[in-house]
Amino acid sequence: QVQLVESGGGLVQSGGSLRLSCVASGSNFGYFHIGWFRQAPGKEREAVSCISTNLLDKYYATFGKGRFTISRDNAKNTVYLQMNNLKPEDTAVYYCAADRFIELYPMCSLETEKVYWGQGIQVTVSS
Repeated sequence: QVQLVESGGGLVQSGGSLRLSCVASGSNFGYFHIGWFRQAPGKEREAVSCISTNLLDKYYATFGKGRFTISRDNAKNTVYLQMNNLKPEDTAVYYCAADRFIELYPMCSLETEKVYWGQGIQVTVSS
């Protein structure tokens, strides 16, 4: 059993930065791929970024490339999402998720079910 708790969200002006954290409780955190997703009002959930168990593989959605950086510290059971140059269109509820896929690709696919989800955290970017 894994519980995920997001933190670090809030209100920021356009061009600003935020660092989201996803802390996992439970054992074997290092066996789970972790992904960040977001959902804006009236829109479908979309993948933001994912990172593999061994930190070697990372995925970024096109809108996040060059602005977002995902990282993880397995010793602290934590995954981070550094978001720079934020835009109003980044406003959404951000969720982290965990699962034990063989490869990273399914982690960021919207066609696969993820076993564990956090409760989500609001990110609001004002113009």
